[in-house]
Amino acid sequence: MTEPRIVPANHASRADLDLVMREGGDANSCRCQWFKLPPDEWKATGREARDDALVAQAGCGSPGAPTSGLLAYVDAEPAGWVAVEPRTAYPRLRTARIPWSGRDEDRDDAGVWAVTCFVVRRGFRGRGLAKALAVAAVAHARAGGASAVEGYPRVEGGNVSDLFVGSASVFAAAGMREVSRPTPARAVMRVEL
Repeated sequence: MTEPRIVPANHASRADLDLVMREGGDANSCRCQWFKLPPDEWKATGREARDDALVAQAGCGSPGAPTSGLLAYVDAEPAGWVAVEPRTAYPRLRTARIPWSGRDEDRDDAGVWAVTCFVVRRGFRGRGLAKALAVAAVAHARAGGASAVEGYPRVEGGNVSDLFVGSASVFAAAGMREVSRPTPARAVMRVEL
């Protein structure tokens, strides 16, 4: 695979982000809003409203605007996405069991960033793009002043349908190590910066 070019989403167009989401499986309907919206609000919104929210959060086409993720290009073709920003930007993480089981820390620490979602277009899967996105996410968080970055991957034996959260090997490639195992199929992985 050609080395991907990974940019903050605020340097990408809405059309490029939409193409990745449309051809990324569950991302077409979720638009990386699952961890952003409380359950009632999630149920009340449709794909178009989620899409508008993602584009605003990503800052598409507005270099210098805050962004909620990174977009990967392979040979100038939009190929993948990773959601990464301060953990406090994800209200559902605050009350979810996975991040906190067996850990005691400040849930409102904005210095800790979270990687919550990977999307890779079908034609680009199996080429290591998620690992490249994870490495870029850690670098992006470091540049944004993060004190730590964590993710909540699926580990061996997990359900393939929840692979959007990444696999343990993807996070390990970015220098993260397992800090807890809240369920047999899910881990919390983290790197201190």
